[in-house]
Amino acid sequence: MAISPVLIDSLPCAKQYVLHLNDTLKSSKASAGLTACQCTWLITVLVGILVTGTLNWAAYERYSLKVYRQSRLRWMFYHAKIAWPLLLQSSIGYLLMYYAIHQGVLIIDDTDKRRSKRTMRIAGAHKVKDKKTGGYFNGQELIFLVLVTDVVTIPVAFRWYTPDPALSAWRQENRRLKALGMPAEARPRKPNAHPGYPTKQALAQAMLREFTARFPGVRIQSVLADALYGTGEFMDLAASVTGNAQIVSQLRSNQLVFSRGRKVDLATYFSRQAGAATLLPIRGGEKKQVTMLAARLPVKAHGKRRFVIALKYEGETAYRYLVASDLSWRHQDIAELYTLRWLVEVFIQDWKCHAGWNKLTQHQGIEGSTRGVILSLLCDHLLLLHPTQSARLKNKQPGLSVGCLIESIKAEALVGTMEAIVQAEDPGAARKVFTSAIRATLEERLSRKHLAGVDLGRMEASPSLRYRQ
Repeated sequence: MAISPVLIDSLPCAKQYVLHLNDTLKSSKASAGLTACQCTWLITVLVGILVTGTLNWAAYERYSLKVYRQSRLRWMFYHAKIAWPLLLQSSIGYLLMYYAIHQGVLIIDDTDKRRSKRTMRIAGAHKVKDKKTGGYFNGQELIFLVLVTDVVTIPVAFRWYTPDPALSAWRQENRRLKALGMPAEARPRKPNAHPGYPTKQALAQAMLREFTARFPGVRIQSVLADALYGTGEFMDLAASVTGNAQIVSQLRSNQLVFSRGRKVDLATYFSRQAGAATLLPIRGGEKKQVTMLAARLPVKAHGKRRFVIALKYEGETAYRYLVASDLSWRHQDIAELYTLRWLVEVFIQDWKCHAGWNKLTQHQGIEGSTRGVILSLLCDHLLLLHPTQSARLKNKQPGLSVGCLIESIKAEALVGTMEAIVQAEDPGAARKVFTSAIRATLEERLSRKHLAGVDLGRMEASPSLRYRQ
């Protein structure tokens, strides 16, 4: 008597998504598409990630009441001939078509994943700066490219970042020698860049090139990034790749600009006059009180004139300095545009909490890590196509949060299982089969708190030694 597996079930929204994804993959002519077995596997894994919150084959076997065996799921992950990069690109292409997206803003940001101190088989693990404590930990670093439109926000690309070991060693030694007072000419020279270890800026540029080449029908209005990408080289190349889009980043307060023929840092330049108080719309919604100053200044490190905006929110004591490549925009519009950068932080938070990869992900090698991230991003795409979510977005209504949608999917899967029992020819027998299957999947995990059956040793005085007391 067949009973639908509990929680991990072939939900209609997952079936439809994988069906459309396969059709888009076939239409690209770069792949033969997915086989029926691969489609079933992909549906199972995507729903499994959303239901369990992990990318864990054992959890899928347990929640499916052993209908899906972890050994088979794992084998498909590592050995099935699936065009993984094309899988993600096809999903993006379908979303762009589904929501009729023809323009948007690209946002770049990086994040990390903490690993154990001695990681031998996880690809790209290295010493990462801990922004919270100022210390270091062993982990992986990812750079994301996210497309923000007036309807929906879509993750469209990612890259792994691994620092050049030779360059890292040189920096450490250079800092040590500099602290000892050794002059620059006596210290070792900086090693040449290794092509096998591209910088974060180079990886971001590669993602921009790839996206604009694959989706030429999408007009890039702007590219937003934090201060790490606020170099002249990156801003010029990003503008060239995206068809002269507005590139907005940040500068440091000690960045030098030219004023009346003299070099002066930004903090000094903008301290000469009081800023203008104004209301700034935040992502098209609430307006916040800010203080702003703006000027078109030659930035020394960039070798050209940039639009620099000093911005300070209410309650802040120090300015932050935005820099824009296109001088023809109004400073108010640039400041309002940059508020969209917060959306990539929201995506990363949702992705870490709900997309499975960030929890108990131990897949080995670069293929294991990369395929795991691709599956997690496909889950994010799947949620954008959930009937409840897509109906709201297409009607210009606020979308539901990721957590809310996942709760709905869990309830939908559980209700589907219950319906299968009720609608069976013999509901009583179906219930017994279902109950037996659940009990069979429950593991016996022994407790260390209770000491029944354990030899605790001799806990009493020795008669021969009592006289010594």
